[in-house]
Amino acid sequence: MALEEYARKRRFAATPEPRGAAGKRAGTKPLSFVVQLHHASVRHYDFRLEVDGVLRSWAVPRGPSLRPGVKRLAVEVEDHPLDYASFEGDIPKGNYGAGHVAIFDQGTWHPEGDPADGVKRGKLEFELKGERLRGSWKLIRTAKAASKPQWLLLKRSDEFAGDVEADDMLSDIPAPPARTVSRRPAPSKAPGSKKSPAASSKAQSSPAPSMKSLLSNAAKASGAKRARAAPAWIEPMLATSAAKAPDGDDWLHEWKWDGYRLAASVSKGKVAITSRNRLPWQERLPRLVEALRSLGVDAAVDGELVSLNAAGQSDFNALQRALKSGDTSALSLVLFDLVRVGDVDLRDAPLVERKALLQQLVAKRGPCLGYSDHIIGHGEKVFEAAKKQKLEGIISKRVLSAYVSGRGNSWLKVKAVETREFAIVGYTQPKGSRSGLGALLLAEPEKKGWRYVGRVGSGLTDKHLSSLPKRLRAAKKPAVALPDHVALKERNVHWVEPDTVVEVIFRGWGKEGLLRQASFARLREDRDADSNLVQPENAGDARHAGRTGKARKTARPPATDAIPPPSSPDRLVYPDEGITKQQVFDFYLSVADRLLGELRDRPLSIVRCPDGIKGQHFFQKHAGPGFGAAVKRLPLRENDGDRAEYFYIDDVAGLMNLVQMNAIEFHPWGSRAETIEQPDRIVFDLDPDVGIEWKAIKAAAVEVRDRLRAAGLESWPRLTGGKGVHVVVPLEPAAKWPEARDFCEAFARAMSAEQPDRYVATASKAKRENRIFIDWLRNGRGATSVASWSLRARTGAPVAVPLTWEELARVRQPARYTLRDAGKRASPALVEGLEQKLQRLPRIK
Repeated sequence: MALEEYARKRRFAATPEPRGAAGKRAGTKPLSFVVQLHHASVRHYDFRLEVDGVLRSWAVPRGPSLRPGVKRLAVEVEDHPLDYASFEGDIPKGNYGAGHVAIFDQGTWHPEGDPADGVKRGKLEFELKGERLRGSWKLIRTAKAASKPQWLLLKRSDEFAGDVEADDMLSDIPAPPARTVSRRPAPSKAPGSKKSPAASSKAQSSPAPSMKSLLSNAAKASGAKRARAAPAWIEPMLATSAAKAPDGDDWLHEWKWDGYRLAASVSKGKVAITSRNRLPWQERLPRLVEALRSLGVDAAVDGELVSLNAAGQSDFNALQRALKSGDTSALSLVLFDLVRVGDVDLRDAPLVERKALLQQLVAKRGPCLGYSDHIIGHGEKVFEAAKKQKLEGIISKRVLSAYVSGRGNSWLKVKAVETREFAIVGYTQPKGSRSGLGALLLAEPEKKGWRYVGRVGSGLTDKHLSSLPKRLRAAKKPAVALPDHVALKERNVHWVEPDTVVEVIFRGWGKEGLLRQASFARLREDRDADSNLVQPENAGDARHAGRTGKARKTARPPATDAIPPPSSPDRLVYPDEGITKQQVFDFYLSVADRLLGELRDRPLSIVRCPDGIKGQHFFQKHAGPGFGAAVKRLPLRENDGDRAEYFYIDDVAGLMNLVQMNAIEFHPWGSRAETIEQPDRIVFDLDPDVGIEWKAIKAAAVEVRDRLRAAGLESWPRLTGGKGVHVVVPLEPAAKWPEARDFCEAFARAMSAEQPDRYVATASKAKRENRIFIDWLRNGRGATSVASWSLRARTGAPVAVPLTWEELARVRQPARYTLRDAGKRASPALVEGLEQKLQRLPRIK
């Protein structure tokens, strides 16, 4: 094609793409290739090979697959110039191929034979040497009639092949940048008007209005009043929590930004920025002060200080890092209300008119000041859009509401996650590979001091674990009394003064009044902890719900650090149940806080099902291609003496990386990376022969429990998602693997010898007839057992779930819990209590 077609399709004055020209190959220099991820009207990968001085190009809708023999459609498109290989960025709207382009991979390629002849014949065989794509590949032209030549791209079987898709390797590829700060899920109208009074596109493209025009419009607003002097400070208007977004066009809906609420005022050139509780912030935000001063008019505005990521979403962790470093130049104040402008007090004006004026005020003011756009009506749709984009939720406001200080029902907060703020009153010792601290003990204020509300350990980063013990002040006596039902001794707690506030994500309240499934979200360095600690508006309702056993359900799992959406979200994983990859992804995100307690720092084996559970299953225990940085690699000596690279995870990002790569089941070792030779749990798997009744299997689990108890060991039961039960014994990591294996073998053989008609201790199928196999073999070095909260790759989408012994007695079938309902359960207090108990294996006599 040469480059005539390339040039014909482009207006180079309007696009940043290179003009280019056909090049010449320099001597024996290797041929180059590039693969670009193109977010055009249809997202696809552009696969480009250097041939005769140009880049021969194919559009690959689903991207290359590293799975041998998997054929991917590759549509031949126009040739591109060689310097296109370095192009990244945005092709503006209105141009051919408009959208964002990012380099996915590049390197050299080595054809078998003459590449130009191969293209002509319709068959290319070649080797790629890139960072992501390596080894042997084929491109084969099909005979199918089409407007553009259609080819098939496939990977050949070699050492670089694997169960990996292109979409599985995007962890470090930047997402397309947001077009504007304000974001609109859907178009809408204001009541009584033909156009939305705050259309973000208009605000971005129109010139900034004159201050004279703005002040004139403000004076004409309904309910506006002239004010002789500006008030020294206006207490902010607050939102009340609601279970669902309200209906009707008398409500507008905004994204809930994840940052710090700040009010700002400009008066005769003097700028004041204050937090919700009137703490001064202007010295910390010099660039924002200048941006507000440059408005050129006295004003009082209300907004949220945020750090925006490449996708235009607020990133609270990045915000905290910026504030801690002192470099706040990249932070933005996203404004959602205008309370005063000039000498006009707008508090009694309708919200929709205040926002229209605010949009005029901040138009074309640069990145420091943003405008929080809104949608009128469509409340439920806006909330669903917020959930899909992994946002905290939405704020719903009455279109005609006045600005009234304090909390009321005109502004509603509809959360996709439930969060609260608590004071730290103590912490436990770390266990296993954890350092610094184990879990934080939390409390809330009550009339005469503090009330204990539970512990949180999930979500704490290594930095938190190391820095918090240094930050917290030791207390002479505990600030709270531990309830009798808490399996923790006061002497085992490092008690601290309750002067540090943390925000916690949780899924309601347990019947004992303790937090359910709590996950650490962040330190609230902007808040003081004392007996006047202000709690969110639904605190009383939440506590009441907890004590009556009717905890409010939340729609989303723990907050995560920029977890990307899954590839191929509509692919059926459990076809009989109609369960898609997106539903599997959402399930694992919802149970991440509990599942990570089972997996963190343990070498893993995973079961991967790239074509769903009806397709081929891959059992993988070694690290492989496509694993992102969040999946940690662990070189280990195997039992035969060879060295191999295993893998483990320690956070939500690592977990979701594996789920993205089609991991369905998670099977951890019984030891952690730092104490790899000392197990901290043993598992007896009760595996029944066909025909054994469920009642008999439960009775066997109770007998194992009782015999273990007689040996001085407490345990808890786990439904495996199959036909049996696990009896799990947490341990102090003291004994080594041979001791654990010997104990488990002796225990199982003793039960088999005493009741040979009921139990067998050998794996032989022939000897298992009408018996239950007490599988002790899971307790050797390198052996694994399924984790609690793991899905199983079986029909019905069952989940392995931990229980109390009382619950086991009531369960009527072994696969009781599935993807549909398992995530609603909390981890039993029995499990948490036994994890804190330092049990040691008894010596075998």
